[in-house]
Amino acid sequence: MKSVLLIGLGRYGRHVARKLCEQGNEVLAVDKNEELVNQVLSFVTNALIADSTDQNFLASLGVRNFDVAIVAIGDDFQSSLETTLQLKELGARQIVARAASSIHEKILFKSGADEVVYPEKQLALWTAMRYGSDHLLDYFALSSRYGVYEVTMPIDWAGHTVGELDIRRNYHVNVLGVRLGGHLTVDITPKTKLQEGDTVLILGKHDNIEAIIGKF
Repeated sequence: MKSVLLIGLGRYGRHVARKLCEQGNEVLAVDKNEELVNQVLSFVTNALIADSTDQNFLASLGVRNFDVAIVAIGDDFQSSLETTLQLKELGARQIVARAASSIHEKILFKSGADEVVYPEKQLALWTAMRYGSDHLLDYFALSSRYGVYEVTMPIDWAGHTVGELDIRRNYHVNVLGVRLGGHLTVDITPKTKLQEGDTVLILGKHDNIEAIIGKF
C-alpha cells in the first residue's frame, strides 16, 4: 500500500483516484473545484478543496511523507507547472505529472517531474497500432525500442512447437503466452504446441514484431 497525493480531479484524475483506491492505496485528493472534490469523497481516503499553486497549502500537507505525488491537472498548464515546481522544492519523493502536449512533457521534466504521462499521445499510439492491423489484438510499449504484443498466430506456426520453430533465434522475439478460446497460458516451454486459432503474446523489438505481423 502506498500513500498518494493526487492533485487535479478532472476525468483523468478521477479515474486514477478510483483505481488507486481499488488497489488499496491511501489517496489524498486535491482540487480547487468543490464539485469535483465531492465526486471522489466516497472512495478516496481524504479530499481537500484548495489551490495547489499555493505553496503554504502544499507545505502544510507534508508532501515528503507521501510515496508519490501525482499532478493530474490537464486543462491549466500554468497551474500544473507551478504545482510541479513547488512539489520539487518541498522535497516530494516522486513526482508524476500529466502532459497535454510534447512541449509540456519536456517542460515538466525540466521542472522537476520524475515521470511524465501523456495520455492522449499514448492512447493515440495504441489506437493506431491496434486498428491499423487486423492481426494485432493488443499492444503495450515498454520503451521506444521494445514492446509486448498480442497477435494472431502466423499460419505457418500452427501445428509446431515453440522449440521446433526456434522462435527466439529465427524471429528475435520471446513468446510470453498463448491464448486459445479466452484461456491464457503463460507456462511456455520449447514443447508448447501452437494451434490454429491461437493468439500469441510476444515480447521483442518493435521492428522485429512488426516484421512478423507483416508476414500475414
